[in-house]
Formats: sequence, structure tokens, C-alpha cells
Amino acid sequence: MELSVIPAPQSVTLGDGAFVLTAETAVSAPEGRAAAELTGLLRTATGFPLPLAGDGAIALIIEDGPQDGLDAEAYRLESTPAGVTITASTDEGLFRGVQTLRQLLPAAIESAAPVTAEWIVPAVTITDAPRFPWRGVLLDVARHFFDVAAVKRFIDRLVPYKLNILHLHLTDDQGWRLEIPSHPKLTSVGAATQVGGGAGGFFSREGYAEILAYAADRYITVVPEIDLPGHTQAAMAAYPSLAPSWPLDSRVEESLVRLLIDRDGRPVVYTGTEVGFSEIAIGKDETYAFLRDVLGSVAAQTPGGYLHIGGDEALKTTPEDYAEFLQRVLPIVPDTGKTVVAWQEAAASGALPPGTRLQYWRPTTEPVPEAVGKAAGGGVKLIMSPADRAYLDLKYDESTPLGLTWAGTLGVERSYDWDPADPVPGADVVGVEAALWSETLSTPDDLDFMLYPRLPGLAEVAWSAPGRDWDAYRARLAAHPARWDSAGITNYFRSSEL
Repeated sequence: MELSVIPAPQSVTLGDGAFVLTAETAVSAPEGRAAAELTGLLRTATGFPLPLAGDGAIALIIEDGPQDGLDAEAYRLESTPAGVTITASTDEGLFRGVQTLRQLLPAAIESAAPVTAEWIVPAVTITDAPRFPWRGVLLDVARHFFDVAAVKRFIDRLVPYKLNILHLHLTDDQGWRLEIPSHPKLTSVGAATQVGGGAGGFFSREGYAEILAYAADRYITVVPEIDLPGHTQAAMAAYPSLAPSWPLDSRVEESLVRLLIDRDGRPVVYTGTEVGFSEIAIGKDETYAFLRDVLGSVAAQTPGGYLHIGGDEALKTTPEDYAEFLQRVLPIVPDTGKTVVAWQEAAASGALPPGTRLQYWRPTTEPVPEAVGKAAGGGVKLIMSPADRAYLDLKYDESTPLGLTWAGTLGVERSYDWDPADPVPGADVVGVEAALWSETLSTPDDLDFMLYPRLPGLAEVAWSAPGRDWDAYRARLAAHPARWDSAGITNYFRSSEL
């Protein structure tokens, strides 16, 4: 029997027979999120009571072992005709093991209402742990805004494939999406619209806290991004004193200037999709006082250990100004108690604090910038998000109705068949992050269309050992649309590759 578990576990040994879940089955488990995940999943789809008992046929067990790093997510799953046992050293490890158990069960286990089915778990022993600690997806809520309910739905998409990072791109030229109480115009003005001129929106402090709690309850860390010094038109529209004089000079095309300033020369929020034209005032002390306050507020609201300060596509900023800006901003982040995350361009500043996570996003077809290679050899850790492999907002093929093509098209095989350790030789790669930019995506169903069927493959690249077998993976993936259908995820791309 071939299993269809994604991501592929480290070790799989098939046994004889199967365990059959019935209305008489009980569960034994320590109190925690893993137990709630398991019983909620099973009770919802089967309609069985599945009481918690000391000797349940399905058992979650925490045993002594390493509590840090990749070992915290390691687990062992053993299924026999007598029962199923998942063992780990942490509740987080048990939670990851529960996601494997759900994929060993029939696709109907994903149903949001009780269904009649044979609830069979094949006899198997699985030992598993992730390859990388950072396994994420970026969701751009700035170009098009997605509300709390949509983000929670998005988090639900990440859980079954053992993803553990949600990178929220909260600010851009088209919108500022997080309430900062000391600067209310960031949202009253900066969040009032989006690409195409829609209504926009933002997360209140309470709404953001709801997202954070929902993610944490599923062992997902939220990484907020305040993109600087470019992608800042919405912030400057809210507080024009943050704007430099550039909208009136020759560095920005006249046709674009007319979309960026009003008749009095003040910045306005941008609703188009061009990039690289904006730049917050680099030479003003006011800028850094503003950023200390804003970054401090975001850090105080966010329990996770990371704060992303952008750094990409500051195309109108001179190298000297860019370096000066980052040299003044980068120290702010450690002062908030967070670790810096930045896009790869920040390597050129020469000022990255030790332990910085540098996010590599250029296509693998391009040469690695010298500054990135130097940073990667100097203690900076890389998150791999090469656009031609990991940008899920790219079209699947030329006929795809949604998405962009600036880095080519991205089919299912191409998004799967690559190794994150290859593009930057010798780098300390800590993980993989897919990206879902929202220039062309405006509804939760749009997000689903671009996630599926590529998301599981990116999750496997991040979790599983190196070495890709496309034919074997394609056979496993072929079983997953039935799971998406059962879960009510119907707006996925029907790829001819499958």
C-alpha cells in the first residue's frame, strides 16, 4: 500500500492490517492543543463521541526528550490493528503527528459535518522531524485587504501541511493595515483603499490579537512586516511630513507623479500596481522617531520573536541613502526584543545584526548578488523564497486567469522540484517561505486558487529530506484534491500536470 502523506516523513515502515476507528473508540492524551486538534477533527467528521480516557485506543504521549529546535516538532506514529500511538517530546510535536494521522485517514475526515465512512488507518510506523525550522507563507494584505476571518481561513490551509510561519505583509504603497494608536492616520487615511480603488481596511489591535491567538493555537508564528524605506506611499499619504521632495523631481516619471500627489503636492494613497517609486524621507530625524514608535508598537503587539522591516525594491533610493537608512533602522529592532528579518537587498547595507534572517527572493535563474553571498558567509541566516519557485502569485501557465508573469510561470512540478540549499552555496539556510502577493487576488477563493495544488509541494520542500522524486510525489498529491473537496476547498487549479 502506498501512503499519500505530504510532506513525506523521514521514515515509513508499513505493517500488516489496519486500525478501524469506531463509535466505541476512546482517546487518551495530555491536556493541550494537540489533544484538542485530534478530538475536534475526529468528532466533527465521524460524529463519534471519542471520549478522553486513560486507556484509549488512540493515544498521544509526551515522553522525555529534547525540547528545542527541530526536535521539538519531531514525533513517532505507530498504527497497528489494536490502536494508534503518537509520541513526542512536546505538544507541538504531537500536533505535527496529528496532521500525519489525518492524512492516513480517508479524505472524508476533512468534512465539516459528520459523514458515513470506513475510518481505517493502515498499519504503519512513521518517524519524522522537519528539515528546516522556518516553513512559511507570506500573505500580502496590503495590495488587497483580507479581513480577520479570511486570515484565519488562510491559517487553516497551512496546518495540515505542517507549515509554521505566517508572514503578514502589512504595509505597502496601497495600504497600511495595522492600527498604531499613536498614529491614527496610518489607518484612517492609509488604509482607506487598495489596488483598483476598493474600500481597503485594516486590523484593529483586537483583530490583530485574534489572528495571533488563532495562529499560536495551531503552532504558527506570525511575522509582521513593515516595509521600508520603499513601499511607503500609504504612510506618507497619512503623514506627509514623512515624504521627501522626490515626487516633484525627475526620479519619478511625470505620469506616475500625477497618481501620487494631490494638487497641493501632498502624497496620496496609490491604487495601482507599479513598484519601486516610493521612499520615506531618509534625511529627517522625524522619520526615525516615527519608526521607533511604530516598530515598537508592532513588536509589543506581536508575541513571536521576529520583526520584518522589508528593504526591497527601493529603486529610487541611492545606495548611500539606503545604507544610511538601514544603519539607523536596523538597531531599532533588537531594541524591541525581536530578531531582524529583511529582504535580500538589505545585505548591501553591511549593517545586519548577527542572527538576522535574510529573505532571498530573486529568481534562481539570476546570479546571487555578491552582498548576499558575503552576508550568508558572515552569520546571517537565509530564508529561501526564490520567485521562480516559491511565488505562488505567479500564473500556473499563460492561460491562468489570475496572477503575474514577471518571473515566468510557475507550474506544480517547478514549484516542487528544487533544493533550497542550492541557490546560495554554503549559506546557512534556515527555511523556505512561499509568497502570495495580492495585486491580482482580492477574495479568499482567489487565494485558494493560487495555493492549490502548489502549497503541499512547497511544504514538502521545507519539511522533508533533500531529493525530489516528481513522479512519486505526483502520485501522492493526486489523492489530495479529494481532501480539499471534503474540506469545502473547491476553487483550486485543475492542473494538467496531475
